Amino acid sequence: MSSVGIASVDAFTTSLKKLLERSNELKPKGGIEPALTATSFNGDVETITQRAEGGLAANAQDHYAALETACRNIFYDQLASTSIDDTSFSQIWNLLDIVSILSDIPLCEPGLLFWLVEELLDSQTIDGCRIVFDYLDSRRERLTAKHFKQKQLIILRACNELLRRLSRAEDTVFCGRVFIFMFQSFPLGDRSSVNLRGEYHVENVTVFERNPLKDVAPMEGSTSVMDVDQAPQNVEEAPTASKNLSLPGNVGDGSVTPQPAENVAKTVKFDTQEDKSPDPEPDTESLYPIFWSLQDVFSQPTRLFETAVFEPFKSGLDLTLRKFKAVQQHQQSRGTSKTSAEAHRPLKRKRTCTDSDQEDLASSFNPRYLTSRDLFSLEISDLAFRRHILVQSLILVDFLLSLTPKAKKKLETTSNKSVLYAYTLPEEQIKWANDIRNEIAAYLQQGQEGKFYYRMVDTVLSRDKNWVHWKAEGCPLIKQPPIRPESFIASQTGAQKTSAPKRIRPTPMGSLDLNFLLNTGDEGQAHGLEILKKPARYRLPTVEDFKGPIMEDEFDMDMAKTEVEKESVAVAKA
Repeated sequence: MSSVGIASVDAFTTSLKKLLERSNELKPKGGIEPALTATSFNGDVETITQRAEGGLAANAQDHYAALETACRNIFYDQLASTSIDDTSFSQIWNLLDIVSILSDIPLCEPGLLFWLVEELLDSQTIDGCRIVFDYLDSRRERLTAKHFKQKQLIILRACNELLRRLSRAEDTVFCGRVFIFMFQSFPLGDRSSVNLRGEYHVENVTVFERNPLKDVAPMEGSTSVMDVDQAPQNVEEAPTASKNLSLPGNVGDGSVTPQPAENVAKTVKFDTQEDKSPDPEPDTESLYPIFWSLQDVFSQPTRLFETAVFEPFKSGLDLTLRKFKAVQQHQQSRGTSKTSAEAHRPLKRKRTCTDSDQEDLASSFNPRYLTSRDLFSLEISDLAFRRHILVQSLILVDFLLSLTPKAKKKLETTSNKSVLYAYTLPEEQIKWANDIRNEIAAYLQQGQEGKFYYRMVDTVLSRDKNWVHWKAEGCPLIKQPPIRPESFIASQTGAQKTSAPKRIRPTPMGSLDLNFLLNTGDEGQAHGLEILKKPARYRLPTVEDFKGPIMEDEFDMDMAKTEVEKESVAVAKA
């Protein structure tokens, strides 16, 4: 290559090849594991440091460029001559480990490893990219521990380019691996995928058959709507399906003859009786265009701010939920309320794979909706399909409820006005949104594991409200600053005082002082417990014992001179 003959590049190439030879001794069987560290080479990495300090490059920028060129030369040679399925391809993994060690010192650009990984992903098939991600998953914590700011844009670009190549229907699990790698690599409050302006994915258009079927011939003797629904050619506006459904009987415009007043009265009375009966089950054929037109509103919810859009959406969602309830009741009565993977599983399998492989395939395969009219009845009979649609409805209904005056008041002080809307939901629409949300929640809790499924969905939607509030606040940093040592010591001291055992008081409150029991009396006198042992404390007094006090009281009465003294002596005597 053109870099051959440059002294610095040749020197670094020689050092890198020695490290690769050493790595072959450490990993004779090849493979991704175990990861190589600086201690694995017993100081051989220091040779590159010595060459860098020896003046091979004029400055740090030239040194980085020379080492990057040497790494790329070895990388391209190995990539051009080795398949990713071969054992010798472990030289690439070893080279990436060495580059990771050098970027941590740092002796090369911190993003060099992900530049090489980006080119490696571009050169491989989808199966080869899965192997590359095996390497990235095993080294994620190590690769993102240092100099992440210099690496994050390269990681984001490489992962997004790979996601554009993947099919969301056939490579669903692999797409999830890529997303999980990015979520675990980037900080929680990173703005790389926040969508600060609140833009909607309007390019996701659901295509379906909007025109009704015209080639279906009615059965003989039947009086279906299609028989009487044809208007004369001179009529400017033909009746729609919704108008025909609201008419009594099978009467269409342009074919009605005038009726007597009595018949008209009877017809009105008949309609009044029908209103008392429960709503009939919506017809699958008429529900088809109404159902798939809901996806247009799901992809752009702000269209509901217009009354001309909200009212059809409201009636369409009500009809859809009513149809889902009817299908659920019908399946429960037949005992076939299973998912499509269970209900349509053949009795005899042509493949030789195990049951677990079949279940893994069914759970991982996530195609786009099939909007064929012929498949619509089969789709709505699938419990998983009905749940997906109703979860979409819950997300949209929660968006509408975030436009109520009470909800908007909580976001008045937020700074990101691009995700706030001036539209306020009217009271009538608020009542409908709450009612339809309760009905959807009650429906999702039915069936096998229904309560668990709804609890999972409700938890995710509740947490999503916190993310919406965080976005409206301008995405402040979630990471808190470290606590100062003084504050930590003060908190630790206070916690120790609070949790320390309380010292017992010498004399608890309300207790009797028992110090007289101590043997501290004067010599020759009873003290301590000896005082309590005197016979006078427990012996019954005799008559002579009472005679002396009585005589003293009488003497005091004789000696009293005034009436006051006599009264006090009498009280004391009593």
